[in-house]
Amino acid sequence: MSFINYSSREINCKIVYYGPGLCGKTTNLQHIYARTNPDLKGKMISLATETERTLFFDFLPIALGEIRGFKTRFHLYTVPGQVFYDASRKLILKGVDGVVFVADSQIERTEANLESLDNLRANLTEQAMTLDKLPFVIQYNKRDLPNAAPVDELRQLLNPMKVPDFEATAHTGAGVFETLKAVARGVLGDLKRLGAKQ
Repeated sequence: MSFINYSSREINCKIVYYGPGLCGKTTNLQHIYARTNPDLKGKMISLATETERTLFFDFLPIALGEIRGFKTRFHLYTVPGQVFYDASRKLILKGVDGVVFVADSQIERTEANLESLDNLRANLTEQAMTLDKLPFVIQYNKRDLPNAAPVDELRQLLNPMKVPDFEATAHTGAGVFETLKAVARGVLGDLKRLGAKQ
């Protein structure tokens, strides 16, 4: 659902970071924002709520490559992690071009990961979209914690489609840019395929 701005010759793409509460979605975006050239980024906007510790959503455009003379600008969003913000999640998913699912590697967060992934699928279905038709990447965050589940177990539970997946420790930045690059490559690949068909 990329938006093309002909006057500025930009293709605007939307990437959404999805996952359970406190899994590290916001930390991912803060790390990316802090390390992105100031000339290439817009403002980060956060809307916090009284009961949600993570940011409501973040907005971060990043220029990355050109397609047929158009610059590509990525807008990165996080969704609120708590289930009772489902209406907000649905709104943020509208027009999404790529999804990063941030899983919390802690063993006791297994149910929360599965619930959030099911919720992502349900919300996409409502918009006539599916994960197998979207650039989709999984990040196993919090790998530095002693109670982190083995990656093979997480893969079996969360990644039956065998999409690109990455181990990460978002608060140190490990795996953060690898995750972003993988989903961005998927989005750019989709754009190029669409361009070739036109």
